Amino acid sequence: MINILIVGSGGREHAMAWKIKQSPKVNQLYIAPGNAGTSLLGTNLPVAVSDFEGLKNAVINNQIDLVLVGPEVPLCEGLHDFFNADEQLKDILFVGPYQHGAQLEGSKDFAKEFMMRHQIPTAKYLSVTSGNLKEGLAFLKTMNSPYVLKADGLAAGKGVLIINDLLEAESSLKEMLNGQFGEASSKVVIEEFLSGIECSVFAITDGKDYRILPVAKDYKRIGEGDTGLNTGGMGAISPVPFANEVFMKKVEDRIIRPTVQGLQKDQIPYNGFLFFGLISCGDEPMVIEYNVRMGDPETEAVMLRIKSDFVDLLIGAADGTLAETSIEIDERTAVAVMLVAGGYPGPYEKGKVISGLDRIENSLVFHAGTTLIEGNVCSDGGRVLAVSSYGENMREALSFSYRSAELIHFEGHYYRKDLGFDI
Repeated sequence: MINILIVGSGGREHAMAWKIKQSPKVNQLYIAPGNAGTSLLGTNLPVAVSDFEGLKNAVINNQIDLVLVGPEVPLCEGLHDFFNADEQLKDILFVGPYQHGAQLEGSKDFAKEFMMRHQIPTAKYLSVTSGNLKEGLAFLKTMNSPYVLKADGLAAGKGVLIINDLLEAESSLKEMLNGQFGEASSKVVIEEFLSGIECSVFAITDGKDYRILPVAKDYKRIGEGDTGLNTGGMGAISPVPFANEVFMKKVEDRIIRPTVQGLQKDQIPYNGFLFFGLISCGDEPMVIEYNVRMGDPETEAVMLRIKSDFVDLLIGAADGTLAETSIEIDERTAVAVMLVAGGYPGPYEKGKVISGLDRIENSLVFHAGTTLIEGNVCSDGGRVLAVSSYGENMREALSFSYRSAELIHFEGHYYRKDLGFDI
């Protein structure tokens, strides 16, 4: 029996907590800082994800055996390195890459160079700083519209611009380099635009072996028909019809295996999750981006489809014994529908009382941005709740989630009613 600490506070962490709680191997479960939903599954600890000393104290005081990191920021800041360098922490099982490997998400330029070096299919690109701006402007002129500009560093999902007009792309490039996204856009990656349909492929690895988790598709834009501003994700569906056996064999042979082998060749120790943001261009998978953690809201659908003991996979990834594990996948469809605050992804208000959660029967409700105020569950973020359901097919699963969503109320809330329209 082991004690586990999940670092994070969103829907991804609530879904992981729900799955972990099903394992007979778990004694105590802690979540730092957690949310109103995770408090029903384990003990929330008031420690921020980037408070390394606070996390150290939490691990020692609660006799934690395994740490699972949900979000990318503490990984990119070097939380695993901090644990490894500390005499009291270095033997704790840790799921999440070291800072060097976390650059696959933390630096678009690092990820692109890695893909090129290991012949992993991706879009043509050029990395631009103020030092080679002329070269960047010339490169833009060689591209076809639309033009893709990506801030090199972490910009909370906001650092990607897709622009149709060349002059506008040129001026946006200058604005980004002048600090539009702060330090994150001091370097900008200009990329060829790839046309196709996207999906999220997840693997867990111990650095040598890997296990492929269920594939999902998420919906980024706020408006129906994929219109309006980008968000952190308005919902997710798993499985993805076009990600069939033939497609997934290409993904494994051309992308997943070469990535894990590439990390070994480059002597980058890596364990934890690999998230491949893929696009299918005429049935050929190409990598748009890497993430070094599970996606959100995809996790709120993917966790429903893992039948085997998730804790076995976590231990295997942390101690190098992943080859001894197996994964069993539920054949049913799972979906997650995101309920967001009014005004999101622009300015929105927090602290709205949420009602109707006690009326939900055919769905699971994962809390993304919630908190407890005087005994009431209240909104505490832009993306507030993920309503997840099983179904024999996508339509059935979505109908359960939509029926459940209708029972939940908080002032100004909104959700997309057209998930799955494109598949």
